[in-house]
Amino acid sequence: MPSVTHDDAPPLADLMPWSVAPPRLGRGWPTGPDPASLKARWDALVKAEGPDRETLLEPTRSRTLHSAVGQLPGRSTGTERLSRASGPCAEPVRVLHAPFDEQWLIPDHRLIDAARPELWRVADEHQVFVVETAESGLLATSLLPLVRPGRVRPLYRRPGGTEPNLAPGLLEHLRDRLGGAVEPLDVLAWILAAVRPDLTVPLTDDPGLWARGVESGRRALWLMRRDGDRPKLPGGRRPYVRAPLPCRPLTLAYDRDEEALLLDEGRISPVPPAAWDFEVAGVKVLEQWFTARVAEPEPGTLATIRPATWPQPWTSELLELITVLALLAELEPLDQELPSAVSTADLRDAGVLPVPGSARRPASVLDHHEEGPEGQFALL
Repeated sequence: MPSVTHDDAPPLADLMPWSVAPPRLGRGWPTGPDPASLKARWDALVKAEGPDRETLLEPTRSRTLHSAVGQLPGRSTGTERLSRASGPCAEPVRVLHAPFDEQWLIPDHRLIDAARPELWRVADEHQVFVVETAESGLLATSLLPLVRPGRVRPLYRRPGGTEPNLAPGLLEHLRDRLGGAVEPLDVLAWILAAVRPDLTVPLTDDPGLWARGVESGRRALWLMRRDGDRPKLPGGRRPYVRAPLPCRPLTLAYDRDEEALLLDEGRISPVPPAAWDFEVAGVKVLEQWFTARVAEPEPGTLATIRPATWPQPWTSELLELITVLALLAELEPLDQELPSAVSTADLRDAGVLPVPGSARRPASVLDHHEEGPEGQFALL
């Protein structure tokens, strides 16, 4: 790995000052790649009685059958204690369970040890969550991220894409230095393209270099968020199923010569080597994604309720994931030796740094009541 220029580049923690630890579930069964299974798990929980229900919950110090907690912001779920809970499962929501692994979660506060309500309050169609990953730069997602252990930095501090989570005055200073329009998404795109392994971010005052970095970062952002048009590999090299996948594949392998992904006797190709080799924090993304769907759960737990066969939607998701990883691997990151023309000292002289303490805390975003335990209104 090339050495990194030790200059006065500002830390990401100063450029996007508000951060939150990712949610901590405390139990695995409220998440999964299949929403129907989650509903069946909930049904099994509420049909169980006494000690059986407690065992199925997998209680922790933070959550037991008798914990009193309110609803998650923006979610309508029961607030009675789980010892008396009945009725249908809350509609599962899409989350980023692991790097590039979109799964589902039962959004019930009673099932989550540390839900981070401040993240739920600002999660909407405008939001982009930036996720720090160990030694692998940053991820960006429109979904609530469960990826641990790094910090989560929302792009916006309030719902509706308002009040960017950027150091106060940073946008104006960059506009002055670059002589043009700079929007919050532009800053995020630049960060994705330029961030260093130590999570410092060199800033340029060269409009041409800025434009190239923003263009690269916006493409990475589009691929990671997977919104809008579906990504496609150039030259018509679309991966597809060459040999049918078995009902429940158990092994995953890669034929580098044939550029083929092998799921037992099933076969998907072409799969570029860059997609197979794509890693986050030293873990191959495709292997981790596959393992999350085929690993045998602990007997007697709710996690054993899962699809009996490999669902067709998983194949579609896998084909798209292969494409996303291959296209991301093709992006040319900015040179990590890029000096920071706009330094921490410059930002201090301009009054952008140090950021005020209020910028590191969540904004007050309540515009409606949130239901507390046992149907009481939450007093926040």
